[in-house]
Amino acid sequence: MKERLVQLEVLRYDPEKDTEPRFQRYEIMCKEEWVVLDALNAVKENLDPTLSYRWSCHMAVCGSCGMMVNGEPKLSCHAFLRDYTGVIRVEPLANFPIERDLVTVADDFIEKLKRVKPYLIPKEKKSIEAGEYKQTPAQLMKYRQYSMCINCMLCYAACPEYALQPKFIGPAAITLAHRYNQDSRDGGRDERQEVIATDEGVWECSFVGACSEVCPKAVDPAGALQQVKVASTLDWFKEHLLPSPGGSK
Repeated sequence: MKERLVQLEVLRYDPEKDTEPRFQRYEIMCKEEWVVLDALNAVKENLDPTLSYRWSCHMAVCGSCGMMVNGEPKLSCHAFLRDYTGVIRVEPLANFPIERDLVTVADDFIEKLKRVKPYLIPKEKKSIEAGEYKQTPAQLMKYRQYSMCINCMLCYAACPEYALQPKFIGPAAITLAHRYNQDSRDGGRDERQEVIATDEGVWECSFVGACSEVCPKAVDPAGALQQVKVASTLDWFKEHLLPSPGGSK
């Protein structure tokens, strides 16, 4: 297997020692088929055991290893070294506070996920003995694409609105809310709409589309947000312009 010398310029920050982040350069021999995560693992194992970063599956499934690679939000387990020449700059995901080195503080994202209730709220509860909540293939396809989100937060790192307005609920959380709103088994749409059909929700989105460009699972959060805008607009028209049930004729 071919090897080449790879230069990594990695952001370092230890809150107990540093007043601000700094960059540190490493040179290490890497196999041609390696990804950036492999190179970081080699650095940690052979050069600098103090380097901190998150990763778990190495299969673009867990969403843990998101980083900025040459200024772009990437899963480091899916950023192949062969696609980069020269020095590779690795930084923590943009728009999040740095906990240490390449590790970011994800508390804001987690709180926003909780707010949108990204789980099934059954229309009708039934016992386990009563069997599954069944769906047709067509009903599944209405939300399947949005269910592929792995919570990697790359879309938040790419989103210019989240960078400017931290209160923005953001692409992934709204997309997951939409996923459950589209589920034929779910009855929690009204609860979620109170959170996402707001100025801090979909109406903060300016449809730049950067979130969909960086999504490693082709979830298309930008498209999901536009669908939520349409549905929210229809809700408004129904509430304010249509006659209320039982009203005067």
